[in-house]
Amino acid sequence: MASPRLETYCCPNRDAATQLVMHFQPEVFCGVCIGSASISLLLTILQLLPKKGQSPRKMPKASSSSTILLLISICDILGGVGIIFRSSVWLGFPGFIANISVVNGTDVWPSTFCVGSAMWIQLLYSAGFWWLFCYAVDSYLVVRRSAGLSTIVLYHMMTWGLAVMLCVEGIALLYYPSLSSCENGLEHAIPHYITTYAPLLLVLVANPILFRRTVSAVASLLKGRQGIYTENERRLGTEIQMRFFKIMLVFVICWSSNIINETLLFYLEMQPDINEMPLKNIRSAALITWIIMGVLNPMQGFLFTLAFYGWTGWRVDLKWRKREIPWESMSSSTVGENAYPSPVNYQSNIHDSKKISTTDSQQTDEAISMLSEGNTSSDERLTRSSPIYQGW
Repeated sequence: MASPRLETYCCPNRDAATQLVMHFQPEVFCGVCIGSASISLLLTILQLLPKKGQSPRKMPKASSSSTILLLISICDILGGVGIIFRSSVWLGFPGFIANISVVNGTDVWPSTFCVGSAMWIQLLYSAGFWWLFCYAVDSYLVVRRSAGLSTIVLYHMMTWGLAVMLCVEGIALLYYPSLSSCENGLEHAIPHYITTYAPLLLVLVANPILFRRTVSAVASLLKGRQGIYTENERRLGTEIQMRFFKIMLVFVICWSSNIINETLLFYLEMQPDINEMPLKNIRSAALITWIIMGVLNPMQGFLFTLAFYGWTGWRVDLKWRKREIPWESMSSSTVGENAYPSPVNYQSNIHDSKKISTTDSQQTDEAISMLSEGNTSSDERLTRSSPIYQGW
């Protein structure tokens, strides 16, 4: 699981709240993390593999949104690998882990492992949060015909740049002046927790707003494509809205326990003695949410693939062939055709006008296809209602 408490534990003079959760049934907790991360890792990879019986789709260049979805899954996979590795070492080498708590110890490898594995997990999941935010932004821009493959470079710079910067800044402040002599005090650890939870809270607040605006823009596109809003268009808009809802539902399910747990631990840290009897229920709630985090955080990768394009089945096709990503969609980067043709003659203008109308309709279909990709029924309705399909 991903929590700033993993980095805090690397300090020999860690706070009592961190000590409480990290020393609560560590064998059981690490076993839960390994089991959840392993199941999610295997099922996520299974979801991404090509399946037998799937007809390959003829599509142009991949949109930046389809690339972002793949990168989100990659971040979840690599984050799950980090959780499995850290928990396995924790279970298999208890003597090695015990040296983390030694003040002024000569063996630097336990502390190096503690910090390195915690930073790996935080960095990958933080990057996943930024990519999810970029997906919401890109979905809106694609519908507004303002995004294409060129923007993926900007997303890479923003995502990895912010993830690395926040991670390094939080760690540097937490371990000041050195790892062996971290300063005590809640105010010293707060910047680290802020840099950890900032992208998570951004997704919780900004993505629903962007998704809602995208759904409204999709409705306008569907109405403007043929001048009417039929039952097919209404169902297609509902399916796109449900896809966004599933993405946010998975995110809330997997990470709400982290926010609750951190709130409880902060409250305990502010108490003179966290072992007082009146705080028993709060301690129990913190420990319960700690175990829940170990189950739900690693499962995000698999649950996201279900939200992206549903269950793809067990029949894996290992024969190599050029294949599009299951959620591959049309790119809006095709926008840019000449919208103002030169007036040659009347027949030429009619031909060019039809070409422009067809191109505009195709661009609309491409934008909608990107958002509804993965649903066969919606794809069929989109194709049948397209002017190209009707012999425009």
